[in-house]
Amino acid sequence: MFAVAIKQYLERHGFESINLKAVLFDMDGVLYDSMPNHAVAWQESMKKFGIEMTADDAYATEGARGVDTIRMMVLKQQGREIEEAEAQRMYDEKSRIFHEMPEAPIMPGIKELMTQIKAGGKEIGIVTGSGQKPLIKRILKDFGEFVDESHITTAYDVKRGKPNPDPYLTGLKKAGGLNPWEAFVVENAPLGVRAGVAARIFTIAVNTGPLPAQVLLDANADLLFPKMTDFSDNWKSLIMSI
Repeated sequence: MFAVAIKQYLERHGFESINLKAVLFDMDGVLYDSMPNHAVAWQESMKKFGIEMTADDAYATEGARGVDTIRMMVLKQQGREIEEAEAQRMYDEKSRIFHEMPEAPIMPGIKELMTQIKAGGKEIGIVTGSGQKPLIKRILKDFGEFVDESHITTAYDVKRGKPNPDPYLTGLKKAGGLNPWEAFVVENAPLGVRAGVAARIFTIAVNTGPLPAQVLLDANADLLFPKMTDFSDNWKSLIMSI
């Protein structure tokens, strides 16, 4: 299964082989089981601004810059284009509500996976659409043995967020100026999968949320796991297939 997925990826992009040097992880829904909290925070905050946002909307737009999601929702529902500064003020309210909620747990299986990656001499990077500084601090607290701040890409590092390739192209630069065939992307959301694919990186989807698996496959994920523990359990087999 893994060998076929890798062969198809190489043929699609015209690459000779994967020479894995780094694994780039999304944050929400990948490092942390945080999407249920985000869904509630999105719904409660946007209601204050006259925007109706459902839990499905939150999951479907996960990975994009928060200000981009807000500008899109305002245009769609209110028919007006707003400046990024106004969207940022709305996003700040969403962030405030989110940080008042109980802290989201670390995703089961993620540390076991990172331990194997580090043991294999590969670098680890984080690529998130979030711009919330407390979350970045938490990454360093929880995953400091695997990643440092110079390898974290946030909303502040790019002008175009996911599903554009920019976040993961920046992640490649922060990992030492790597080529697309020298990394994996690990994502849980369709916009994030599309961003990894657009950056021509082998993109692995882990379906940690409520969206149908087919949604991630339709976003052109190269490989799909039903949960992070399954990915961790199959890491060695995947590496042997490269």
